[in-house]
Amino acid sequence: MSTYRTMPFHLETERLILRPWAESDAAEFSALLSERGNGTPTVEHSRTSIAKLLAATATTGITLLPIQRRDEGDFIGYCGLIIGRSTVEEPEIAYELFQRAHGRGYATEAAGAVLDAAVATGRKRLWSTVGAWNTPSLRVLEKLGFERDHVSTDDSGEVVWLTRALP
Repeated sequence: MSTYRTMPFHLETERLILRPWAESDAAEFSALLSERGNGTPTVEHSRTSIAKLLAATATTGITLLPIQRRDEGDFIGYCGLIIGRSTVEEPEIAYELFQRAHGRGYATEAAGAVLDAAVATGRKRLWSTVGAWNTPSLRVLEKLGFERDHVSTDDSGEVVWLTRALP
């Protein structure tokens, strides 16, 4: 069990609500993942992925949260903290939005709320790993005060590692 406080699972910003996963999110989650270009996961596969996320949350106290627009009420992606390529002590911030939601500042707004949630857990540093090709995501992280640390390579190409100290 982690020595850190559990991250808040309900976050609100001016335009967004980040909330716990619901079974009803599975179809939208599948649709979002299909935008990666690797096929569409079944809704059952997405339900299983959500269940695994929830189980990991019980152990780590961190999670990804669905993002919905406050006024429209629609699911536009997710944002949160994961272990990913890092550790539970210094987790990664991660986000993914439907392409239709790109370019409107939603990723920056959601990630800013997650940064505040990370501070509330008592953590002192976060990481993020982003494909070197993903200029918009790198721009979001730089706006939030992340700094490039190093570059590695995986099966998908170059991965930029960024970090940010927390107060």
